[in-house]
Amino acid sequence: MSQRPVPARALPWVVVGIVLVALSLRGPIIAPTPVITQIQSELGLSAATAGLLTGLPVLLFALVTPLASKLIGRFGPEAAVLACLSGVLAGTVIRSAGPTAVVLAGTVVIGAAIAVGNIVVPVIIRRDVSWRRIPTVTAAYTAALNVGSMITALGTAPLAAAVGWRWALVAWGALTVVALVFWLVVARRRTGTPPAASTPAEPSTATGALRQARGAAQIRRVGWWLTFAFCGQAFSYYSITAWLPTLLADTRGLSLAASGAGASLFQVAAIAGALGVPLLADRAPAWTPVVLVGGLWIALPVGLLLAPEGYLLWSAIGGIAQGGGFTTIFSIVARIVRSDAEAAGTSARIQGSGYLAATVGPPLIGALNSGTGGWTVPLLVVLGATVVFLAGGLLAVRESQDRSG
Repeated sequence: MSQRPVPARALPWVVVGIVLVALSLRGPIIAPTPVITQIQSELGLSAATAGLLTGLPVLLFALVTPLASKLIGRFGPEAAVLACLSGVLAGTVIRSAGPTAVVLAGTVVIGAAIAVGNIVVPVIIRRDVSWRRIPTVTAAYTAALNVGSMITALGTAPLAAAVGWRWALVAWGALTVVALVFWLVVARRRTGTPPAASTPAEPSTATGALRQARGAAQIRRVGWWLTFAFCGQAFSYYSITAWLPTLLADTRGLSLAASGAGASLFQVAAIAGALGVPLLADRAPAWTPVVLVGGLWIALPVGLLLAPEGYLLWSAIGGIAQGGGFTTIFSIVARIVRSDAEAAGTSARIQGSGYLAATVGPPLIGALNSGTGGWTVPLLVVLGATVVFLAGGLLAVRESQDRSG
């Protein structure tokens, strides 16, 4: 049963809990990348096998997401959060504890656990946050995802220089321990608190049943358009994340260090995009954030094609777009659904399909680069994906406005 939003005085604690979870939902995937050469050298990994350290979790997102929604429905959001954080912590330890097979097994555990977290956070936001504050809290969640990525990307190499790559990867488990302790307290308090009254159901009449069926069908249509949009978002994000440093090294003659620094703007600027969308949503029609974010997304591949010397600007613009795109999509999800089960099911469908597209993106872009000997065709494919985001987002907004009207 759905609960009413928590009182305003309790909202900061809800946000703290969401942020603590978010810090552990992307950092464990990014952490191996700064020390990947050390891992390859010690374990004797090929480049393809080393790529699994970041590719496997994204594949698990797609595969485990349907099971995650069932877990939430069966045991509740708090239990799902605890399962997510426990899995991330266990996988982090396992990944640093043995030879190649053990490292990959730990990576699988991390990916499966994060898949649960990806689904349960939007459910908690929908349940505990008033609809007016949903974009702001979703923005805080998105920003924390990027902060987690940023601090692990910046801190892992110095840690590895001091204590070795295995201990460096384990050290980030401290963030997960803090989140786990916080949510253990939350779960204990929730267990002892009777659920708040749920939103009254439609009258059990033929008219009420018909309205309920129409509402469910309309929510499904909005969900499918958002799935379309998130496929474009995820394909573009993971493709750019994987290949932008190499693209800059090839086209601008930059060293790997310099191209990596330039590409880091794509991650850092996402915080501005995530936090900016709610401010815009409060002051403009519902379609405005979608159009702005879509335009910024499109500007990234177009800019790199037509004016590659402005790569710093395009990296920053693309970063704003990817942070804003995630916030835009999942703010709409949290606003349209009517129950925890509907939130979990809709979010699972959107993310399962989107992360499947994300697993296709990097290898496809790499293959197109190898096959054509350049970056024009790969960037045109990314451009197509950004247009998919814009089209899906606009159609979802139109459908959701029809529902609210």
